[in-house]
Formats: sequence, structure tokens, C-alpha cells
Amino acid sequence: MSHTTSYYHIVFRTYRSEKTILEEHERELYAYIYGIAKNLRCQTYRIGGMPDHIHIFVSLPPTLSLASFVQRVKTDSSKWLKANPHFPDFRGWGHEYAGFSYNLRDKDMIVNYIIRQKEHHRRESFAKEYRDFLEKNGKEVDERYFLRD
Repeated sequence: MSHTTSYYHIVFRTYRSEKTILEEHERELYAYIYGIAKNLRCQTYRIGGMPDHIHIFVSLPPTLSLASFVQRVKTDSSKWLKANPHFPDFRGWGHEYAGFSYNLRDKDMIVNYIIRQKEHHRRESFAKEYRDFLEKNGKEVDERYFLRD
């Protein structure tokens, strides 16, 4: 038997960063995404976000790629959101996502970062957060494509 552990902090936004995830119903969405992850045999440590984007901290089984996980979460949750009357303005997810691997010892740091999203975004826009997140993880930002759908 092989043993692997892959921890990912994943961030993706709503189509055109529209504020369509209503705070009073966000936990419904997070529970639905948790269910998707559980069905894929993933361990979810935290889901949170804002009306225009979400963060997921998860570990994936060795048989599941990050791209496949994100595709499944975005596809299944998009269908669910569009059919749910609590999210009447949701038009879809943005095309891109960011996903970076972390170590188990980083777990508490990432979980707390996700917990503090609402406080964090009183001081900083999503665009700045996302740009900083990419740059701190060694990704060059191409302005022609940055946050465009």
C-alpha cells in the first residue's frame, strides 16, 4: 500500500467576480462542496470566502489530480447553485483558479487565513489578495488575463 498526502489551498471566484454568494446562504454552498469532496475521498479542512470567491483547504487522494478536483467542484456546485433559489444571481464560476500545495505543519495557518476572510477583506480587495497569493507562490501575473472571463 502506498501512502501519500497532498494538501492544497484552492481559490476561485464567481464569474466576473460578481457578488452572488449571499452570506446568509454561504454555509449551504460550503456544505455542498464538502459533500462533493467527501464523495471524491478528500479530506476537507476548511471552506470559506466572500460573496465573490471561495477558499478551500483540502487533501486529495493519490488517484485524484488537483485539476480534476477543481473541475468537479466547479461543475457540480455550479449546477446546484443555478438550481438553488437562494442564489438567484449566480451565473457561474470564473474560468481560472489558483491551487498551491502546502505541508501539514501549515494547516493551522491556512485554516485560520480562511476563517478570517471577512475581516481580511475589510482591508484588502480580492484582486489584491489574489495577485499577492500568486506572486508569493512564484507565479508571474499576466495582466492581459488577470481576473478576466
